[in-house]
Amino acid sequence: MKSKLFCSIATGLSGAAAVAAQTADRPNIILFMVDDMGWQDTSVPFHSDTTLLNRRYHTPNMQRLADIGTRFSSAYACSISSPTRCSLMTGMNQARHRVTNWTFELNTSTDEPNPNLIMPDWNYNGIQPDSSVNNSATGTSFVQLLHDAGYHTIHVGKAHFGATHTPAENPLNYGFDVNIAGHAGGGPASYLGERCFGYNPDGTKWHEKFAVPGLEKYWQTDTFLTEALTLEAINALDSARTLSQPFYLYLAHYAIHVPLDKDSRFYDRYRSEGLDDTEARYAALIEGMDKSLGDILDYLTEHDMLRNTIVIFMSDNGGVCYQGSRGEVPGGRHNAPLRGGKGSVYEGGTREPMIVYWPGHTTPGTTVNDYLIIEDFFPSILEMAGIDNYSVPQTVDGKSFVPLINSSSDTVTQTRALVWNTPHTWLPVSFEQHGQGYGQTCAIRRGDYKLVYFYSDGKKELYNLADDIGENHNLASAMPDMVGELSRMLGQYLRSVDAQRPSFRDTMKPCPWPDEPWPQR
Repeated sequence: MKSKLFCSIATGLSGAAAVAAQTADRPNIILFMVDDMGWQDTSVPFHSDTTLLNRRYHTPNMQRLADIGTRFSSAYACSISSPTRCSLMTGMNQARHRVTNWTFELNTSTDEPNPNLIMPDWNYNGIQPDSSVNNSATGTSFVQLLHDAGYHTIHVGKAHFGATHTPAENPLNYGFDVNIAGHAGGGPASYLGERCFGYNPDGTKWHEKFAVPGLEKYWQTDTFLTEALTLEAINALDSARTLSQPFYLYLAHYAIHVPLDKDSRFYDRYRSEGLDDTEARYAALIEGMDKSLGDILDYLTEHDMLRNTIVIFMSDNGGVCYQGSRGEVPGGRHNAPLRGGKGSVYEGGTREPMIVYWPGHTTPGTTVNDYLIIEDFFPSILEMAGIDNYSVPQTVDGKSFVPLINSSSDTVTQTRALVWNTPHTWLPVSFEQHGQGYGQTCAIRRGDYKLVYFYSDGKKELYNLADDIGENHNLASAMPDMVGELSRMLGQYLRSVDAQRPSFRDTMKPCPWPDEPWPQR
């Protein structure tokens, strides 16, 4: 018995030593994810020209990261939060994992009603580590793979990839060693410590859906949520520094999602610059997020960790730009020159600000214009960590963007197609009338051309993004061959991954795929 026990301990020690040796030279990785931040919600230009919005906002720490790293001008996410986060974690395209709207309550669809269409059944319970939950996609997270390879994994902030009462509601069940403030909710009840982030002082919730958990130490203080999460992230890094293993920190801010609570640290600056109350609140949320990034960079510098830490900045969907649906959000001008915003299939809903700092790999101050999409983060981060031999149950659609970094800029042939499928009614139908691509759509980009298809009426739009980044000039009638080619590619892909589509309410028949003829109605 003693002999067996000794052998077991010795084996365990040698295994631990092997893991320690294997991970000793691996980089630390920080993914700094922002919520609802558009391509233009920053003073860092991601377009060829500095825009009015770039001059409005103050994000010096994004500029600091861009100066030492590489910015990506054509980085894409999904147009809504949960689909993006599910693609990030699993490497699956949203059409494949079928989490195509925002998730929250168990077995509850969040679709808005539509008088003409029946919404498809979808995976409203999110992604899960196993197949025990109905209406969910099974997939191993890249975080679990990092953990299994010896990384200490930390989650701080917004999760929103698994519904309530499912395993993935808690990031601890999805590969993380530490979870701070992550749950099923997709936005904060309040950013204000004075309001306990959605709780009553006695610990009960005054906002049942979106109260932010786990931050009791900041209740009834003037600590803004963004600052509280940053302080907690730094505390977690303090702990991680004592371990003999690399760390992965996912700092997923709730900012700049509504509500537009006033961040008094920055609000007065924007009022003095002439912005109205709503716009000043929005801008202050952005600058508070940027301060958090600066605090993290300062910490890494102070502890001589920047030389071995990868920092990736990304947003989960485009900026909000619909007018008046909740009475508190900015108007339709926040993503210019891009068209549309959060929830929209147009560029304003999916193109995101992305910056990567990878010591020894990124060239300071460079820009990559080749496109990529959120599921690419899965294989890319694993490659950065030196993990190239793994097995997962899901099909990984993502492609590593490491070659884009190593090639610096514009050297990768763009023959790959990117696909989006959003077959739901995300906003009330009245907002679909504004021509902003909210509603039942799918889209494909290949090279400079992008095709948008509307399930509701069969309409197709074609844009050359190199010449028309604002998607103002529909080329569909002028280029029928290109429309046909992209329609075939899009239809074939959607069928190959068993994507879902809406049905006509009057006939109960499914809407045609993009490459199918439109029925007589």
